[in-house]
Amino acid sequence: MVATIAIVGRPNVGKSTLFNRLLGERKSIVHDRPGVTRDRNYGTFSWHDRQLLLVDTGGFEPEGEGLLGAMRAQVRAAIEEADVLIFVLDRKVGLTPPDELAAEILRTCGKPVIMAVNKVDHPVHEDELGEFWKLGFGELHPLSAEHGRGLHPLMDAVAEHLPAPSPDELEEQQDLDGTGPDDSPRELRVAILGRPNIGKSTLANRLIGSDRHLVHDAPGTTMDSIDSTFEALDRTWRIVDTAGIRRRARIDDKVEGFAVSRAIRTIERCHMVLLMMDGTEPPSTQDARLANLAVERGRGVLVLLNRWDLVKEMPDRNAGVVEQDMLESFPHLSWAPRLFISALTGKGCHRILPKLLEVFEQFDRRIATPDLNRLLREIESTTPPPQRHHHPVRIHYCSQTRVRPPTFAFYCNSPDGITKSYRRFLANTIRERYGFEGTPLRVHIKAKRKAGDEG
Repeated sequence: MVATIAIVGRPNVGKSTLFNRLLGERKSIVHDRPGVTRDRNYGTFSWHDRQLLLVDTGGFEPEGEGLLGAMRAQVRAAIEEADVLIFVLDRKVGLTPPDELAAEILRTCGKPVIMAVNKVDHPVHEDELGEFWKLGFGELHPLSAEHGRGLHPLMDAVAEHLPAPSPDELEEQQDLDGTGPDDSPRELRVAILGRPNIGKSTLANRLIGSDRHLVHDAPGTTMDSIDSTFEALDRTWRIVDTAGIRRRARIDDKVEGFAVSRAIRTIERCHMVLLMMDGTEPPSTQDARLANLAVERGRGVLVLLNRWDLVKEMPDRNAGVVEQDMLESFPHLSWAPRLFISALTGKGCHRILPKLLEVFEQFDRRIATPDLNRLLREIESTTPPPQRHHHPVRIHYCSQTRVRPPTFAFYCNSPDGITKSYRRFLANTIRERYGFEGTPLRVHIKAKRKAGDEG
């Protein structure tokens, strides 16, 4: 299982800023108003070549009812699932009674706590931190999350308390990296993802060929991610039946909250996702969130429209209507193949594993650099990058840097001049030429290497 770090502290101390800084993207909303972050927010990042799961929490108010009580429950859940806690405090405000109450709770949680005092923007401010030592968490780490100051010493201290990676974690990460020329995974790992009561466990049993997974009409029967391995089509498969993920506003039960985090971590260790939806109704907002979850984490995707045996009784529902719904609701997932199935009756299920093999072939596909650069020359001759301040933006060459998912680096004279829309155009053009059905593509824009540069 991926090691987990939770960022905790009272509202408005800079937890989300630290979360975004470690992830390298603005994933959490940052605002001066306290309480902007309410739910747990998950993201992954790499530290010293190890993948870690980071959890941003709402402000920890030890007292209060209503919304404050719900936020406190979310923070407690994050504390229980984490391996290490980063306790963030605010240098500008100083030590407050809520900080001291939170510290009392953290001291009894049985987890390593790393104390970080944020908003220490200059070394001269470190003289103001004496009052924080009395909390008794050992070493104190001055930090400026906004500017990145003190980040490396903080994370090195966190890393000392992380559990050692298990052999399974090391093997799974090697399988997912796909950077070498001959590093085919020993087994293909597939997560079944979908809303509660959509038929995930029924499908898992059908693929495995036995009733290993509990099936019941009550939503939420599966509360943990359950692995099952089997042999088929000359490959070893690991099917992971995840807990149904519902809207966060409906996650009231703490156990179900843990199930959500486990489902997210399951995606991190799988090559592909079977995204199950109800074929008898239009896609929901939650279906879209689950699709984004798989795409953001760079996993191959096969969409399954389940309960297709019931559609024959619905005169206004057919394959054409469903395809139109999919295109309108998931334009960013147009590259994902779709199958119409019934997990209950077995209709169409025989096509799932062969299609997954096709998806993995594209997920693991590598394009030769000369071929990519011939395509690049074609692109530049027909649709060159837009000029930036009357300065021509020139892409000099490109190469594929990894697979799983296929990742491409474009080296140019002015990376800032490549807009998001042009980056999407590059990815779409690669897809038009080479296919890549079922897999997201990553496109990185980098400055042209100078002579003597490495990497």
